[in-house]
Amino acid sequence: MGENKNLSLFVITKNSEAMLGNCLQSVQGLADEIIVVDSFSSDGTIKVAQKYGAKTYQREFINFQDQKQFALNKCTCKWVLNLDDDEALSPELKKEISLIINKKVKAKLFSLTEQVTFLGRKMKYSGLTGYTKERFAYREGARYIGGPVHEKLFNDGPIKCLKNYYYHTPYTSIEQYFDKFNRYTTLGAQKLFESGRKFNFFYLFRQPVDFIKIYIFRRAFLDGIQGFLWAWLSSTYPTVKYAKLWYLYFRKKKEFSNNK
Repeated sequence: MGENKNLSLFVITKNSEAMLGNCLQSVQGLADEIIVVDSFSSDGTIKVAQKYGAKTYQREFINFQDQKQFALNKCTCKWVLNLDDDEALSPELKKEISLIINKKVKAKLFSLTEQVTFLGRKMKYSGLTGYTKERFAYREGARYIGGPVHEKLFNDGPIKCLKNYYYHTPYTSIEQYFDKFNRYTTLGAQKLFESGRKFNFFYLFRQPVDFIKIYIFRRAFLDGIQGFLWAWLSSTYPTVKYAKLWYLYFRKKKEFSNNK
C-alpha cells in the first residue's frame, strides 16, 4: 500500500474552517494523500478538508502526541509531512520537498524553519526567527515522542534542516491567542503534575524576568507593538501554567481531605 505514492500530509484540526484551506492549498500538486483528524469541530472544517480530497477522521482529542500519532498511523505514502492548521508551505519549500521525495536520500528526518506572522505582522525578531521543527520524515520508522504538549516527530538517524521556510500564522486575534493560551497552559500544568513536579511559589514572580528576556535580549522591541504584546503575553504563560499546577495540587489535597 502506498508504493506509487510519495507524500502524505497529515493535519489535526478543531474548528479550523477559517485556516485549513490555506494549509491544504499549499500542498496541492505535492501531496498524494491528505489525512485530517478532527476533534468534532462545530464549524465547516470537515467540508473544507473534503473539498481538497482529504481522508477525514473524527476522534476525541487527548493530547497532541496521541492525536498526531493516530494521524501518522493513517498515512500510507513513503514520506510524511505534518502541518498544523495555521501553517502553509512556501513555494520554495514545496519545491525543495518535491526534489527530496523524488530522489534517493540518506536522511530520514527533516526539520523545517518557520516564518511567523503575529497579529498581522511578519515577526523578524522576538526569538521567533529561525525556529525549526521536525515535520517531514520517511514514513517507515517515524513516530512521535516528547509528551502531551511538546511532541516531536522522530525517526532514526541524523536530522537535516531544509533551507526554505513555511508560513506560520498562529494568532490572528487576541481572542484566538487566549483560546490557545488557556488550552496549552492547562495541558502544560497537567504534564508537570503527572510527572510529579512540585509547585514552587517563586514561579509566580518570574513574569518580569521573562518579559525582559524576550523584549530586550531577544529584541522584540524591533517588532513594534506586536513585539511588545508577544513579549508580555509569552512571559505570562509560565506564570499561569504554574498557577494551574498549584490548583491541581490544591484540588487533590481538598479531595483527599473530603474522603477522610
